Amino acid sequence: MPHQGEILQEAIKNSGISITRIVDGLGITRPTIYRKFKEETLDYAFVKRVGDIIGHDFSSDFTVVQQVTLPFVTQRADVTPLQSVTSKPVSVSQPEPECSKQLLALQTKYISLLEAYNELLLKVYGPR
Repeated sequence: MPHQGEILQEAIKNSGISITRIVDGLGITRPTIYRKFKEETLDYAFVKRVGDIIGHDFSSDFTVVQQVTLPFVTQRADVTPLQSVTSKPVSVSQPEPECSKQLLALQTKYISLLEAYNELLLKVYGPR
């Protein structure tokens, strides 16, 4: 089963729109988009922007399992009100696999943000 980066790459290839046009529209570099093609999970905002440029709706391309791992998909939890609040001791344990996935997604977003910031700095101030 292809991961999200591969699905994105295939959709761009099938669109017939050049990578140059897409990266110009996104304001990123070619190496950045090629790195995105290798990522297993992608940020929703990035996928949406690519979809807007190539005229493609990715919501039907990702399976339910893949959509659950996307950082923009949240599962609705049923909340029941508590009658009373009691304190209990808190123990520190190893992070759960779901937390690790969320941390990885946040790290990916942070790296993307840093890359965009660096590209903006290069546009404004130019290379040194």
